[in-house]
Amino acid sequence: MKLFSIFNKAEKTGSDSTISSDEIVEGVNETTETDEVETKLSLHPEWNVPQEQEYVFRFLSNELEPLKPNQISLSGIDIDIEPANGSWLVKAFFRSSLDQQISVGSVELMLLDKEGKTLASDEFDLKELGDIPGRSARPWVFVFTKENIFTEQPPTENWKLAFNVQSMIPHKLELEQAWEDGLTEDQKDGLAKVVEGLPKLKPREVNISGFQVKEQEDGGIAASIFIRNGHSKQINIEKLPLELIDANGDLVANGSFTLDSLSVKANTTKPWTFIYPKELVQKETPDFSRWTIRVPQQND
Repeated sequence: MKLFSIFNKAEKTGSDSTISSDEIVEGVNETTETDEVETKLSLHPEWNVPQEQEYVFRFLSNELEPLKPNQISLSGIDIDIEPANGSWLVKAFFRSSLDQQISVGSVELMLLDKEGKTLASDEFDLKELGDIPGRSARPWVFVFTKENIFTEQPPTENWKLAFNVQSMIPHKLELEQAWEDGLTEDQKDGLAKVVEGLPKLKPREVNISGFQVKEQEDGGIAASIFIRNGHSKQINIEKLPLELIDANGDLVANGSFTLDSLSVKANTTKPWTFIYPKELVQKETPDFSRWTIRVPQQND
């Protein structure tokens, strides 16, 4: 692992968050048993753990509550602050009550306080934990850097580390009903393929990407864009300022659009067309061999 911080406290300040295994692991053989499952300590095979530290691991592991069958759990231990850069070192057990070994890919994890408020969130590649044996609890340190922390101090009790299951659902195209009705299946498939080819969004990232521009007979310009939502929740947009730039870097049009009901669901991309009327067009003969549409930068 990238960071190994000594677990030297035999006191657990975090609580547990648990999900069904089929929410983040594909192809598992789920059991129909109903008995609770005790998990045993499993250390990463590359760790060279001193005996006294293994004792702390085993003590903490033995204190964990049993899981129900077919569950994946994150059990919070404690949180330290890295003095060098202010990162939070969130220590937790990754637990599985499945009988079989599993491996998990990338998923967004959220650090929640006792009221459920998100204090930090980031995407982690859980393959770094290695293969997780059946019925086991593996200790790990999840590092939240300062840019992914939303409060000043970490919680001291009753916090939990939770999976954002929505982040594991493949990003997809979302169409308004008017687009659904107005496009052919081939056109919809073409848009979906363009969306699949766009760079992956970071957690909570929202951006726009232009894909079609047309000059209108009345002198206006219609610009079609993708609004991309990397959040785990739906976003609603009421007002959107946009400037249109041509291949020469010239400002072609600039305007602020008021929207009645533009919502973009979690982890989806929605196409939308904005029409600049003639009076907002500032360049008569733009070069649209390449073009950009963007939210204007605000000057301080």
